[in-house]
Amino acid sequence: MALIVAGCHRGTELVSGVIPENLDTTVRPQDDFFQYACGGWMKANPLDAEHSRYGAFDKLAENNQEQLRTIVDSVSTAQNEKGSVADKIATFYKMGMDSVKLQEQGAEPIQPLLKEIAALNTREQLRTELPALHKQGIYAFFALFNEADYDDSKMQLAWIYQTGIGMGDRDYYLEDKNANLRKEYVKLITTEFALSGYDKLIGLPADKLATMVMQVETGLAKAQYDRIKNRDPHQTFHKMTIDDAKTVAAGVDFANYFKAMDLPSLTNFNMAQPEYLALVGKMLETENMESLKAYYAWNVINTAAAYLSDDFVNANFEFYGKALSGKEQMKPRWKRVISTVDGAMDEALGQLYVAKYFPPEAKERMITLVGNLKEAFAQRIDEAEWMDAATKAKAKEKLAAILVKVGYPDTWRDYSGLEIKEDSYFANVLRSNVFDVQYQISKIDKPTDRNEWQMPPQMVNAYYNPTTNEICFPAGILQPPFFDMRADDAVNYGAIGVVIGHEMTHGFDDQGHEYDLNGNLNNWWTEQDAENFSNNSKVLVDYFNGIKVLDEPELYANGAYTLGENIADNGGLHISYVAMQNAIAKKQVSDKEMDGYSAAQRFFLAYAGVWAGNIRDKEIERLTQMDVHSLSRWRVNGTLPHIAEFIEAWGIKEGDKMYLAPEKRVRLW
Repeated sequence: MALIVAGCHRGTELVSGVIPENLDTTVRPQDDFFQYACGGWMKANPLDAEHSRYGAFDKLAENNQEQLRTIVDSVSTAQNEKGSVADKIATFYKMGMDSVKLQEQGAEPIQPLLKEIAALNTREQLRTELPALHKQGIYAFFALFNEADYDDSKMQLAWIYQTGIGMGDRDYYLEDKNANLRKEYVKLITTEFALSGYDKLIGLPADKLATMVMQVETGLAKAQYDRIKNRDPHQTFHKMTIDDAKTVAAGVDFANYFKAMDLPSLTNFNMAQPEYLALVGKMLETENMESLKAYYAWNVINTAAAYLSDDFVNANFEFYGKALSGKEQMKPRWKRVISTVDGAMDEALGQLYVAKYFPPEAKERMITLVGNLKEAFAQRIDEAEWMDAATKAKAKEKLAAILVKVGYPDTWRDYSGLEIKEDSYFANVLRSNVFDVQYQISKIDKPTDRNEWQMPPQMVNAYYNPTTNEICFPAGILQPPFFDMRADDAVNYGAIGVVIGHEMTHGFDDQGHEYDLNGNLNNWWTEQDAENFSNNSKVLVDYFNGIKVLDEPELYANGAYTLGENIADNGGLHISYVAMQNAIAKKQVSDKEMDGYSAAQRFFLAYAGVWAGNIRDKEIERLTQMDVHSLSRWRVNGTLPHIAEFIEAWGIKEGDKMYLAPEKRVRLW
């Protein structure tokens, strides 16, 4: 691989990429590799009151946010043409930062919606109000969005998906261990009903309204699919006609719902969770009217709270920040507002970000790295003893068909239809929501655009999309600690190389392997190979189920829920290591020791380093319940014992804590 760095070439001396200050050499790497590789970084970056978790990922994301702030400050002080993108960014930011106006307005920005809800008198009016809320991004009961048709991924289908519970996950409502959290949630609802004035509008006390909302949401939670069932694409694909929907959830009246959502000609859609929608239909027909109105009003208030006066914002933080995540202090206003503007106009900001901060040579080098990883993945497929020749051939066809996106899109989104005014911060959030909902709806029953990006370029992340069979690496992640243009590539293979391999592997994980090379939900496996894959995957499920993530309260990892990400970490490590060995053979990576570490050791140090971080116990609880990824510590200490090359590189032997016997290691990609 050619290395081009701002005028440098292969003759330029490269650094090892290992930062000694990030290590904790008081710990044996054979016993706790996470602490060894990350302990110095963790000591130098302790949790502050603002964070419930802070890691290398978060630090890079916050650096990017500082860069976005510089961009926003620049456009805010310039003379912008009225209605231009720069003017919209500047105005939106100004409204969010105007604390005086926010305090003066109080609950005023949500009064029109609350009065509208208070005036509902019939069940027909309740049904009519539902799409009116949805068009503004207020997703009571369920959400409508566009997604590929799993039978024909070249077309976009309307999807109806369960939402509508304010705590975000059904287990918060149903499990005994979350009883105290439910009390805190009811307290939040009561406080914000009183702040909103809806209790006066409707003539019912705020605590009574809160009880009504909790009753409705608990009923919804009982009918919702759990997290593991929702990961199964077969369990969440139920394509049906409008007439079919009448037999499932007549009370929703989907015919009129889709007309109100500007889809009058729609004939087919996917009802992801039919049993849940059946309950919603029944609720709309039989649930107490005042309870349903209170539920609608709470959806408005909870959607708006972060964009209103400080009393709303503070109450919101007491629950979602402190009680749920263990944070001690709210982020400063500028960070919150930058995040909002970024969420509303991400590609507009992304275009400015790329022009200012992203070097074109990074994109060129990433494309070369991806090519190397594809080649290595094909080698791993050929070497897989658990697959037969026919399945291997189809796996390599799918691998070759993966679309690669790096840096930023070729075509930028048009924001001319987004209106930003100087009336209120929340009004701009609503208009942004309307703009986004219209954008999604406009794609339904249209051909899938494979060139569209699902992440903005400034985001520190990456993704694989099974229905388009694509991998994407935004500009935001293509910098240290993931990607170091000055370093020998052993560390780049260990960091961004594993990320590339990770995303590729998602096309072949427990979900991704269900889709063919065109993105259709289609079984391309032999029966025996599918059984082998399932048996091998169970090794990872059982292994992670045995990891205790907290002593008090006693809590274990969820191996089934995190399976896809654990497969991707395992595959990413194997694939990128092969790619590095290929590069060493071609003299593109140094096989000599640098700063006392071999290429293999630098590879694994770099991998562990991207997961450096500190975390609060409450956030461990929340993420174990909500996140499909394993906790950072276990993406290192839980994943690496399965990698034979790691065991060899660090001289790990039986009796060491990082040792796992060969027969207990997973064998997949």
